[in-house]
Amino acid sequence: MHRLNKQDRMRLMRFVCSFAWADFEVQKEEKAFIAKLVRQLQLDDDEKQEVELMLQRPPRPEDVDPARVPLKHRELFLDVVRATIAADGMVAPEEAEHFALLQALLK
Repeated sequence: MHRLNKQDRMRLMRFVCSFAWADFEVQKEEKAFIAKLVRQLQLDDDEKQEVELMLQRPPRPEDVDPARVPLKHRELFLDVVRATIAADGMVAPEEAEHFALLQALLK
């Protein structure tokens, strides 16, 4: 994850937050997972604030365009999104459906 530039780090966080919202509620375990990602990615204060806003309201659909995910990072995005939706110990049908679509678009 450390090889991501600033733009790709925030792109990843937008995807992560959008998937946390897939079942219309961000669980505390998902928030904890996202907080861990924020630390791992060493986001700056502005980036942290943007993530906090996305935990209050999901990212706009146009901000999570799979076509904008660089080829070299697609597997990483899928792995991190998969971990996000599993963070609360269960994968809601909406999360599974959205993930299958993302996977199809990124493969």
